[in-house]
Amino acid sequence: MNGLLMLVIAAAVLLLAYLVYGRWLAKKWGIDPKRPTPAHEFEDGVDYVPTRPSVVFGHEFASIAGAGPINGPIQAAMFGWLPVMLWVLIGGVFFGAVQDFVSLYASVKNKGKTIGYIIETYIGRTGKRLFLLFVWLFSILVVAAFADIVSGTFGGFSAAGYRIGTNASVATTSLLFIAAAVLLGCFMRRLKPGGIVCGAAAVVALVLCIALGLAFPVFIAKDIWLYVVFVYIFIASVAPIWVLLQPRDYLNSFLLVAMLLAAFIGVVFSAPPVNIPAFVGFKVGNNYLFPILFVTVACGAVSGFHSLVASGTASKQIDNERHILPISFGSMLVESLLAIIALIAVSAITVNGKLPEGIVTPPQVFASAVAGFLTKLGLPANIIFTLISLSVSAFAITSLDSVARVGRLAFQELFTEDRDDGRAPPPVLKFLTNKYVATAATLIVGYLLAILGYATIWPLFGSANQLLAALALISCAVFLKKTKRQGWMLWGPMFIMLAVTFTALVFTVSQKFGRIADGSFSFGADGLQLIFAVLLLLLGIMVAVSGVRKLAEKEAAA
Repeated sequence: MNGLLMLVIAAAVLLLAYLVYGRWLAKKWGIDPKRPTPAHEFEDGVDYVPTRPSVVFGHEFASIAGAGPINGPIQAAMFGWLPVMLWVLIGGVFFGAVQDFVSLYASVKNKGKTIGYIIETYIGRTGKRLFLLFVWLFSILVVAAFADIVSGTFGGFSAAGYRIGTNASVATTSLLFIAAAVLLGCFMRRLKPGGIVCGAAAVVALVLCIALGLAFPVFIAKDIWLYVVFVYIFIASVAPIWVLLQPRDYLNSFLLVAMLLAAFIGVVFSAPPVNIPAFVGFKVGNNYLFPILFVTVACGAVSGFHSLVASGTASKQIDNERHILPISFGSMLVESLLAIIALIAVSAITVNGKLPEGIVTPPQVFASAVAGFLTKLGLPANIIFTLISLSVSAFAITSLDSVARVGRLAFQELFTEDRDDGRAPPPVLKFLTNKYVATAATLIVGYLLAILGYATIWPLFGSANQLLAALALISCAVFLKKTKRQGWMLWGPMFIMLAVTFTALVFTVSQKFGRIADGSFSFGADGLQLIFAVLLLLLGIMVAVSGVRKLAEKEAAA
């Protein structure tokens, strides 16, 4: 087995899955091209805007990908390349893509509303409240994990104190990239130029930012960058969408497509060797294949965060129902392909079971491997490494932008009361629903977790993320039954993900209690993880029980 054969097999499986299984699902559930979508029915020029499918696809993919499909498979490779590849392909097709599709489909059929609204409509208000609390806690975990990854790619000094030029260049370019996005947002909003002009402006801005970043690297320690990243996402979370998030997604679409193409071409022309075993064992160190493999791979196979993006923003931009399948099912399959490329990268760069010296984080592994592939085509390694690192950083920052806003909105909605008497809410609730307070509440806890490092957070993040996917599947399964549509294809993924995530969370809780018993428990790191694990476990059980009861009631009524 080599990297090229692995890539060909994965691409063939994913393409076939889209053409056969994806289209079969669309036929089963029913796509009505003549039915007005929420974007047309509630068009307001702000949230509900009919948009070209290519643009919505770019938004969806840029928002959902993040660093997950790179980070997860690289860490999970400790079990061998075969189990990772099998789970990415099987999970990506039958779990992740199905969840993404049904979440977007259900939202479009429910006025472009979120999964929380669907839960309230088909399961009940209590279920919605529990779900919102779960989403808030999950958002904190994503913020913590991705903020640590981003600050790591910006850190200009190694542990030994040596300068890291590529990281410093990525940092400068990323800062300029944010500034360019703001300028582009103002340009697009005020002058409303055509698509060709916008595209040309975006490409020029990208080239200029990259050139200046390579010429003027900024050497700042990772700890300082962590502060800067949190200040940035605070601003991004409360700023109007057109100021930063929309133009960033637009700029990112060019950068991310270029990275994918570069990585794909690099693998095709270099046919890299696979230097890790096909299978290491069912237990590696203290990690068991079940459930650790599944919660570690996370986004490359299935991600609950996708349901929040699909139902929160993408559903309000769908121009025609026939676009639902390529935008949701298609973007998840592309993410799975990226996960396979990340697996090929770590397989190729590993030598005698070890990574090269100085290559520590998964983004560094990915960038170093792809740069190595492309140098065989005569391209300069240092520039390619910087560009790939910038792309990975752009993935992660885009997710940070989105999830910080999702967490803030979930916190606000959690304390929002529906008052029919016209009275103002109590001062406490008014304070808690303030967007600045809600953002601060989300990010302060996220920072406390981020200082633990992504490696410590990732298993808990993966568990929460995949439990969120299970809850989204339960909610959509209830919707399908209530609307007389077949939903049995959701049941297998739903119960399997519940088993995986509940087992992983129980493992985490039992490990922490074990540390209490042997006296090695840390009230800082271990305490935060224990609190999050217990809360996520309890909330997940309560929401899952509410949803499964509704499914059972429906079956009994039939």
